[in-house]
Amino acid sequence: MKRILSIQSHVVFGCAGNSAAVFPMRRLGMEVWPINTVQFSNHTQYAAGWQGMAMPAGHISALCEGLSNIEVLAHCDAVLSGYLGSAEQGDEILAVVAAVKAANPAAIYFCDPVMGHPEKGCIVAPGVTRFLTEKALPAADIMAPNLLELETLCDVHLTDLAHTRAAAHQLLARGVKMVLVKHLGRAAREPGRFEMLLATTEGDYLIDRPLYEFARQPVGVGDLISALMLANLQVGYDAVSAFERTNAAVDTVLLHTWQADAYELQLIAAQEAFAAPLIKARAERLA
Repeated sequence: MKRILSIQSHVVFGCAGNSAAVFPMRRLGMEVWPINTVQFSNHTQYAAGWQGMAMPAGHISALCEGLSNIEVLAHCDAVLSGYLGSAEQGDEILAVVAAVKAANPAAIYFCDPVMGHPEKGCIVAPGVTRFLTEKALPAADIMAPNLLELETLCDVHLTDLAHTRAAAHQLLARGVKMVLVKHLGRAAREPGRFEMLLATTEGDYLIDRPLYEFARQPVGVGDLISALMLANLQVGYDAVSAFERTNAAVDTVLLHTWQADAYELQLIAAQEAFAAPLIKARAERLA
């Protein structure tokens, strides 16, 4: 059994951050240790707002110290980070990653660089974007930005697949071993499809799934993609197979959500797809 330390947001109602990531990873057979960076009543894109708080400074470090004291860090196979409540939390997470890798040199760090952006309505604390660009990027083994986040990481505007591939390879050149661009958006080859790009030192791969017409786009899809990609890699699937399985499972979740006319991801209804996804689309290796 693989063990994943997942450090990201938590919502009491709905599916975002750990609330979107923990159950699917467990359904894939992972032992997941969640640490919450914030605890909100609901995600931040509800018109009525939200209540809650970011965890205080030192909270993540204290929890990691507790794990170290009971000598379990050596059994941690991966650290997954997502939404941060403050830039200071980022520094604590990198200290956790260093402690885990010191205890288990085979462990990996999967960074989902969640950044605020007007186009997606996501709100993050001041300094988080700078932390992700300047500190998290050099430390990450795998990064999973969406197109907007990739633009910020590379300080470039992207409008097509070729330039998006080049930007992903900028991250590979800085030491990241794998880059998953979770939503190509305006840079997609076929605008009517939801496309994702996987960039590795061995090659680049493109995959797509249907775009469903939601009255309100569900939140937490990116968190789900990162969680499933990491869990499939930890199960033992190669990068391309993990990419295909992730795409298929997310498609099933979105289909269930669309059919239910729901705003929140229907993870329970679609749970069989996490362990046994029906793969309809294969990844295309790009020239």
